Amino acid sequence: MGQQEVYIFLKRNKSNWFLSKEISKKLGVSIGSVTNCLKKLRESKAINFKETNRKNQFKYRFKK
Repeated sequence: MGQQEVYIFLKRNKSNWFLSKEISKKLGVSIGSVTNCLKKLRESKAINFKETNRKNQFKYRFKK
């Protein structure tokens, strides 16, 4: 499981925002693996993200 799979998933679902837990379930991989990939994609500014009401929780979307 790598960043590319997460990136492709977000690209295929461009109009939706996802929590890491939702991405994990849809891809059938561990939450830790997805979280790690999303963190790297966030740092490289490859995807859009926004904070939710919960501390340290983000929603993610493909960068248009």
